[in-house]
Amino acid sequence: MATLTRKQRELKDREAQILKLARPILLREGYQGLSMERLASEMEYAKGTLYNHFPNKEDIVLALAVESLELRFQMMESASTSSSCPRVRLVNIGAASELFASAKEHFAIEAWIRNSTIWDKASPERQQLIQQCEGRCMGIVAGLARDAVARRDLVLPQGLSAEELIFGFWSITYGSQVLSASSPSLAVLGITNPVSTIRHHCYTLLNGFAWQPIMDFQAHEQLMSAESNRLRAQFADYLANSVTH
Repeated sequence: MATLTRKQRELKDREAQILKLARPILLREGYQGLSMERLASEMEYAKGTLYNHFPNKEDIVLALAVESLELRFQMMESASTSSSCPRVRLVNIGAASELFASAKEHFAIEAWIRNSTIWDKASPERQQLIQQCEGRCMGIVAGLARDAVARRDLVLPQGLSAEELIFGFWSITYGSQVLSASSPSLAVLGITNPVSTIRHHCYTLLNGFAWQPIMDFQAHEQLMSAESNRLRAQFADYLANSVTH
């Protein structure tokens, strides 16, 4: 890796300072509370200094999301290497996804990139970084499906690629996590334990695809709990430092 010059280090440090200040503002006051003027004022910089790093506040939001997606990737990567069995590794990634969603700071920041207003105003360079991050995450999980096919643990339904199969699990888990974080009325609707509910759906889907080894729900739960505990210990610092107040 090339050594950074002093100027490059200073630029990198200043960008980190900008993001450190912007993160709690976005979390506590939302997109409208974040502005280039406010950041410049609080950092005692000229606005032009901020524009040397970010062309607009939307790029700041995406830069923050890249940091959060990097944590998601690290957790998924760790979970994906904790066993030689593709199905067990996929269950472990499910545990990683649950744990990432519990780090409300990072989960909330990631959700902002789904806002079309923010996405459309961000630079193509930042958009590309987000796409690369998501591609790395998808690559890990789709790779497990391909490994399972190669081992004859799984037969993909006709017309469905590994990525499309995994997209179903992604939709169920991420969609449920968004609803759990944003809907105050789930209990009123009869959904008292959304985490357990989604675990049941994913477990049933895996058995429905005949993804070997077929297991009962108790075994699925034991795997999830053990991996969640392992990851919680590994990423304790990241989880403890979430800014949610």
